[in-house]
Amino acid sequence: MIKLYNSKTLQVEEFKPIIEGQMSMYVCGPTVYNYAHIGNARPMITFDVLKRVFEAEGYKVKYVSNFTDVDDKIINKAIEEGVSEEVIANRYIEAYNELRDLLNTYHPDITPRVTQTMDGIINFIDELVKNGHAYVGSNGDVYFDVTSDEHYGEISHQKLDQLEAGARIEVNDGKKNPFDFALWKKTDKGIQWDSPWGKGRPGWHTECVVMINQNLGDYIDIHGGGLDLKFPHHENEAAQQECSHGNDLAHYWMHNAMINIDGQKMSKSLGNTLWAKDVVNKLGVNLTRWLMSSVHYRKELNFSEETIETARKELDKVLLPLKQAHVKAGLNNIKFNSEYDEENYRQFLDQMDDDMNTPNAYTVIFDTVKKLNQLLRVKEIDWNSVIKLTNSIEKMLFILGIEIDKIEVTEEDQNNYQKWNEAKMAKNWEEADKYRNLLIEKGLL
Repeated sequence: MIKLYNSKTLQVEEFKPIIEGQMSMYVCGPTVYNYAHIGNARPMITFDVLKRVFEAEGYKVKYVSNFTDVDDKIINKAIEEGVSEEVIANRYIEAYNELRDLLNTYHPDITPRVTQTMDGIINFIDELVKNGHAYVGSNGDVYFDVTSDEHYGEISHQKLDQLEAGARIEVNDGKKNPFDFALWKKTDKGIQWDSPWGKGRPGWHTECVVMINQNLGDYIDIHGGGLDLKFPHHENEAAQQECSHGNDLAHYWMHNAMINIDGQKMSKSLGNTLWAKDVVNKLGVNLTRWLMSSVHYRKELNFSEETIETARKELDKVLLPLKQAHVKAGLNNIKFNSEYDEENYRQFLDQMDDDMNTPNAYTVIFDTVKKLNQLLRVKEIDWNSVIKLTNSIEKMLFILGIEIDKIEVTEEDQNNYQKWNEAKMAKNWEEADKYRNLLIEKGLL
């Protein structure tokens, strides 16, 4: 039974799919005007692991994540470089997809772009205007009337009368209410489209709703993203869906917490932004992912020399015995099969099913590794048990997105290993050292 923390209800709830055996998930993607920083990588990894958990439990997952390729920052960058917005967007979409590969994450099944969804967005806004939930402001922009949604504030647990005007909201004289948000921005700057309200481009909050509706339907299982999107973005998405379709947009709302750098919030003003690609190139994919999942996804994660070193030691503790198991098996001409220790694997999955409790799941991994170590240290190795435990640990690591580099043991290696043992038995230490050094050079000892 999978349980998830629902940001809307503030409770851990049993997952009940809309369609039996299936899970639909939308995760807000990037606005593609720059390279991804390490904070952008956290939701990529969090929801990649979630997808793997659901698939491990037999669900068929449909995963959609968008690219916002229309935005003031994209337009400004295009003007600055003297190129089209499409050139800018494509550059960073390509970089983002390369990062997905670098991080060993699944690519979403569908990655819609705003520019390819424009007809649907304009029609959606038109319907909201016609049914009285949106209006044309005095400045010509189209705004959503937040007071027309009696449920406004249910995602972020804020009430309109408690919100302060200007808090993360652009105060604009064209609005009736400071918290009304733009659905269509009238502009003659940069990329624009014809609409019933003149040339312009859509507002950010509307784009995702339409892309969800078009690619996953009117009601989805899980809507995910970083905690910074909870308000106003996800709140505004939910309000539009409620007013246009009369139902919730998603059954479960999931948000991952932010990343700090050396205990401080990552920000341009502090100059402590870490680019995701640089981090992965420095630490490697396995260490990056291990560190990312070492803290529960709803808790802040701190990147520091200390946390990186702790994660490195933990990961080595796990990967080294796996390597030893494969090397020892190979040198003794033992073939691996696909059998695994179901009890330990089930314990791991139970923790992952509990709102992705990765710290507890790590404990199961360490306990299983300890059992494997004990088996490898005896003279007469129980290879059947070694194979089962090794396979179960590797299945656990697969769900975390950790890649296993398996060393191939050749016939020559097996011969050298045998000669090393024979030389030791004969107390021919010079000969033994020769074969031992050959095995060390291959990374087998």
